[in-house]
Amino acid sequence: MDVISNTVRYVRIECAYSQRLHATGRMLHSMSTTVEIASDRSADEVNEEIRALWRRSGGTLSVEQREEYQRLVLEWAAAAPQTAKAA
Repeated sequence: MDVISNTVRYVRIECAYSQRLHATGRMLHSMSTTVEIASDRSADEVNEEIRALWRRSGGTLSVEQREEYQRLVLEWAAAAPQTAKAA
């Protein structure tokens, strides 16, 4: 059994979600195909920024905030400790 990183799992989920939106004709956002993540911050620091973004938004993200959220989640996944699952 292959171990899939949280980042890959998240991207697959996001892509499937985006495809469902396209199929219904209700495009709410677009997902960037490029990933540029370089962070010296810990997963906890990035997680706090994600929480602050949601608090500021009042629970509904604008297009710009959604792009920031996607970037932050990928940064968080890259910074989070990786644990291997037993096969």
